[in-house]
Amino acid sequence: MMDKLIVGVSSPCKELKRLISMVAKASTTVLILGETGSGKELVAKGLHLESGRKGPLVSVNCAAIPSELLESELFGHEKGSFTGADKPRAGKFEQAAGGTLFLDEIGDMPISLQSKLLRALEDKAIQRVGGNKTFKLDFRLICATHQDLNLKVDKGDFRADLFYRINVFPIDVPRLSERAVDIPLILNKILEDFEFLDGSINIAPTFDETALSALQKYSWPGNVRELKNLIERACVLFNGKSINSEHVKNNLLKIKVPDHGEESTALWDAAADLVGIPTGHDEDTTALPLPHPDQYKDWFAYFDNIDLRRHLQDIEIVLIEAALEKSTGQVSQASGMLKLRRTTLIEKMKKLAIEKSSF
Repeated sequence: MMDKLIVGVSSPCKELKRLISMVAKASTTVLILGETGSGKELVAKGLHLESGRKGPLVSVNCAAIPSELLESELFGHEKGSFTGADKPRAGKFEQAAGGTLFLDEIGDMPISLQSKLLRALEDKAIQRVGGNKTFKLDFRLICATHQDLNLKVDKGDFRADLFYRINVFPIDVPRLSERAVDIPLILNKILEDFEFLDGSINIAPTFDETALSALQKYSWPGNVRELKNLIERACVLFNGKSINSEHVKNNLLKIKVPDHGEESTALWDAAADLVGIPTGHDEDTTALPLPHPDQYKDWFAYFDNIDLRRHLQDIEIVLIEAALEKSTGQVSQASGMLKLRRTTLIEKMKKLAIEKSSF
């Protein structure tokens, strides 16, 4: 069941599944941490399914509900408690009785409501808005956020006591770029689940090896959600056709309708805006998206050390050689691509023993 829900065989994915299996059957509060689009809701579903609880999984997006309505949404209300409350209504806490309450984006919960949430968690009981009756409830709490709650606590935007109450068992969801080896498996799963529209969009496209390689090299700032959007885009633009790396770069990472009668040879033409990729004729659109610096943040969780000087030098060599190859050895053009002065690039080439004649 877990393998169908969370697809992947990479080490970070295996570790994620192991943590879910370890804590699922306990009543422990779980805090799911991860970037937007990384799959935090799937982790919550996995925890609920593995828990064996008979009640439902009830989800609340704290960022999507106006602050003045969130209290009623969570705790329910009694008739006449406010204008429009013409009958009593059970809130999400009551609906989750016997099951799991998932509070997504809890970092966006108004601080005025955090104290009431803390009392509900400590007492396992709630009172509806405008009511005095106490409802004792059996529920398991799972929270999720893409924000740094420690920082919000320091700024006074999140209660420290609530943070420590929900941060019992934190689970970090890896970025998609950290488990690029899983992309072909995730892609196939998304295509299997895709509901094709009636009419012209009815046959899934295929991604060849070059296309998969291009997808694995991309940094995926939007994570799995961005990949899903790209695949849906591919279903529209390449109905029943084969997709290669050129299509990925030209038509999918940047939206441009493909010309199936004549394969395009120009890479990275200006097209519609897409987060993380430069666009427009005035921008340098020749380079592939670079790895995000944050990808190095968890380095020492997986490795004991890094030769920083050597690593940065290797990156310089690769990018300089790539720019020279793209410009057929024209140093002035290459320096423009790298946003360096020509003399600076020449000095670096001498230092790194890079010969322009090789290109």
